[in-house]
Amino acid sequence: MLFKKPKIIADKAIPFLEGVLEPYARIVYKEGKEIGPEDVRNADALLIRTRTRCDAALLAGSSVKIIATATIGTDHIDIPYCNSRGIVVANAAGCNAGGVMNYVFSALYGTAARKSLRLEGKTMGIVGVGNVGKRVERMALYLGFKVLKCDPPRVAAEGPDGFCDLDTLLAESDIVTLHVPLLPETRGMANREFFSRMRPGAFFINASRGEVVDELALKEALPNLGPVIIDTWNNEPDIDRDLLEKVDIATPHIAGYSYQGKQNGTAMSVRSLARFFRFRQLYEFFPKTEVLELESIKLDLEGRSQGEVASVLQYNYPIFTDDFMFRMDPGAFERMRSQYQYRREFYVD
Repeated sequence: MLFKKPKIIADKAIPFLEGVLEPYARIVYKEGKEIGPEDVRNADALLIRTRTRCDAALLAGSSVKIIATATIGTDHIDIPYCNSRGIVVANAAGCNAGGVMNYVFSALYGTAARKSLRLEGKTMGIVGVGNVGKRVERMALYLGFKVLKCDPPRVAAEGPDGFCDLDTLLAESDIVTLHVPLLPETRGMANREFFSRMRPGAFFINASRGEVVDELALKEALPNLGPVIIDTWNNEPDIDRDLLEKVDIATPHIAGYSYQGKQNGTAMSVRSLARFFRFRQLYEFFPKTEVLELESIKLDLEGRSQGEVASVLQYNYPIFTDDFMFRMDPGAFERMRSQYQYRREFYVD
């Protein structure tokens, strides 16, 4: 008996994917934001990124059985609706944690160097200590920062040891960096009250989701804050140009765009589909590193001065190039993301 190959609709911007699933399934590639109800009506699976909104408007009446997103976040997917219809949702949890960590520290040290700010003895407050936050914490401790952590879901699951409340974190941190998912309880969490409780002159970094920040409140708070670094925005790709002009580093939602992060995201998504449809040859799939220069690199920063650390980090991720290119043409938000030249990750012991 011959079995019909499942039909998979895939975002054409997902890297390392072409040719992988074709021996086992019928694949249709489309721009993520253009995937519509007619495309998915007779599809068995979707392989997407954040630009495809998966809800009743897209999925009603379809034969979709599984959605695999090559992203950490799932806020573009209506989980309750999928659950009610028996649609499996698989995300790529932690896939870009290393890339986001690299972004945070390249931005932090680069901005401090530009503004002649000392980082020695500073306290970093990490809001959201999941896969990304843990990587940021590890690097911060390695570099000698004091670390405060706020993560109510982890406190509920593990107890309060090692964590603090948000008010304490904001009052005592010189650097506040957000790494929370977009949920009803995190939407707009960085509001007027949030910014009023931060230390004057403190860094603010958002590389999580744009809508966790009330951008009007952020603009009002700018005179009292130190450097502000924004990678994720409200209403992407139609972002607030006025805010872009006022922050110290602005990038088009590419903090996690490392070569390894994209390999991880594609691998996790393909493996999810492989297990669902029993494509046994793909259970351990991982894209080959075709460019040796993009293999991840271990850094030894022990005993280095702040200037030396800044230099090493900028060499490995020259973040101001991304900032400059974005400011030159903010209307090219989506194009810059889809054509981004993935960078290699760095890590430490």
